[in-house]
Amino acid sequence: MPEKKTRERKSKEEPTERPAEAPAPVQRQRSPENVIFVGSKNTMNYVLATVLQFSKGSSEVSIKARGRVISKAVDVAEIARARFLQNKCKVKAIEIGTEEIKEEDRKRNVSTISIVLEKS
Repeated sequence: MPEKKTRERKSKEEPTERPAEAPAPVQRQRSPENVIFVGSKNTMNYVLATVLQFSKGSSEVSIKARGRVISKAVDVAEIARARFLQNKCKVKAIEIGTEEIKEEDRKRNVSTISIVLEKS
């Protein structure tokens, strides 16, 4: 009978060098929970976020937007106030302003709005 050949397994050598450590993740500043920043999502997403803040116990919620989505922020405030909260809250303050944004070679002015809703 022929002898069976057995294979010797070569042990994998562990690398002696440690891999370079990944850079620390950039920590973003968290906004206060009662602030809703309106962007490019569906209007009803922001309405839901606003209503949820009131149901969690917030006494006031600030809805903020800038540029082209200012009209969406106004819609969010009105839909939340009139349809979902059924006039259980009121508009406490509306602030408008302008931010200067610096780009590579120029500066731009962007309009901003902040609508504060308060439980009544």
